[in-house]
Amino acid sequence: MHIPDAVRTLERDLRDVFGGRLLSLVAYRGGSGDDRSAPTLAVVDALTADDLRACADRVAEWHDAGLATPLLLAAHEFGRSLDAFPFEFGAILAEHAVVAGADPFAELKVDLAHLRQACEIQARSHLLHLREGFLETRGRGDMLAALIVRSAAPLAALVRSVARLRGSDAIDADVAFRMVETAAGAPAGSLTNIGSLAGSASLTPDAARRLFPPYLDAVERLTHYIDRWSDV
Repeated sequence: MHIPDAVRTLERDLRDVFGGRLLSLVAYRGGSGDDRSAPTLAVVDALTADDLRACADRVAEWHDAGLATPLLLAAHEFGRSLDAFPFEFGAILAEHAVVAGADPFAELKVDLAHLRQACEIQARSHLLHLREGFLETRGRGDMLAALIVRSAAPLAALVRSVARLRGSDAIDADVAFRMVETAAGAPAGSLTNIGSLAGSASLTPDAARRLFPPYLDAVERLTHYIDRWSDV
């Protein structure tokens, strides 16, 4: 994994702030698979309000250099956060590079039960938001189209989570969608067609009315699949 030069500058800046309290700095691949935002995670021995203020003074420079705002965690809370953020930390664990210090993930793994629970929460939340959003369209096709387009990116995140739950971290998005449709017993294209709209500017009202029923049904099936998943 390529480490941008700006991340080396970030390391020096964090050393200026934390000194020997900087235990680890890792770079990892963002959700888009694009290294340009250079997401990072720093584990420090202790984290104070003064530390946060010192880092806040440098954030504009970091952003100008193409860096994402680093995630900062105190050592005592790092390992205990895996169960709260299993997908987020699981993704970092799966593909990261140590920039400085020890690898904070070396002796850690994400519990499969925590993955399943987080995935169920994600799926149920998506389903509830689709139902609520449909009611708020008041039957208008243009509003339904906007709802579907807005939901495409969260759906893609949900599909990645289910793929990870099934042990597939780094697979093509289209493959992940088809795999999840099959696993959930959903019709081919019911989720893939929505995922393809991520980043799209518009969807016609007629297309929205055609896509929404199988989409909603597929998310219901997927939620049921995760709830009944038998490998945990």
